[in-house]
Amino acid sequence: MSDSDTPRSPLAGMADFSTRPPVRVLSRDEIEQMLAAHRLYLESEYHKGHRANFASADLSGRDFSGLNLRGIKMDRAVLRGADFTGAQLQRANLIGVISQDARLDRADLSGARLSGANLVSASLENACLANADMEFALMAKALLRGACLHEADMSGAQLDDAVLTRAELQRANLRGAGLRNAQLDEANLHDARLGGAFLSPFERRWSGFGLVPGAEFVGELPDVLGALLC
Repeated sequence: MSDSDTPRSPLAGMADFSTRPPVRVLSRDEIEQMLAAHRLYLESEYHKGHRANFASADLSGRDFSGLNLRGIKMDRAVLRGADFTGAQLQRANLIGVISQDARLDRADLSGARLSGANLVSASLENACLANADMEFALMAKALLRGACLHEADMSGAQLDDAVLTRAELQRANLRGAGLRNAQLDEANLHDARLGGAFLSPFERRWSGFGLVPGAEFVGELPDVLGALLC
């Protein structure tokens, strides 16, 4: 996919995540040693070992499924096709990661920092992203079926064609988010903030306020009225 074809957040010009340091190449042994030190760091309640720092590392295709990676530092890492199924990533630093086609099903990303992350076509089915920072994230065609996104900040995120069926979006911040052709059937958007969100024209037929069948747009009525149906 060329740069010109890469999906962009509708508010992408307000944040610049394009400047990237050189990608680090790590050997398998280096990766295992860093993961072992991080495991000891967590098990000893931060008295031994040290927090793993995979910032800007190329970890494409790596298997991290089921691992305890709480608080890990992976900002701007390349994680294309990596497997984080069932991993514990609470409060992890994942700012600006490149994670197209990554697998994060059932992963716990509560409180994680994902601003500017590229999660195009990533799978996050039944993942927990409660209170996660996801401003300006690129999530076109991402699978978020059944995901928990309570109070997540997704302002300016790009979610066109994403699957959010049965997603829990109570009190989520979706101001300025791109949701064209997103599947929101049975999603719970109680008290979600939708001011300036970009919705598909056909959503207007569901109600004058752009309500999605089965979703709960209760709370900030001015936000719903202000959603851009373009």
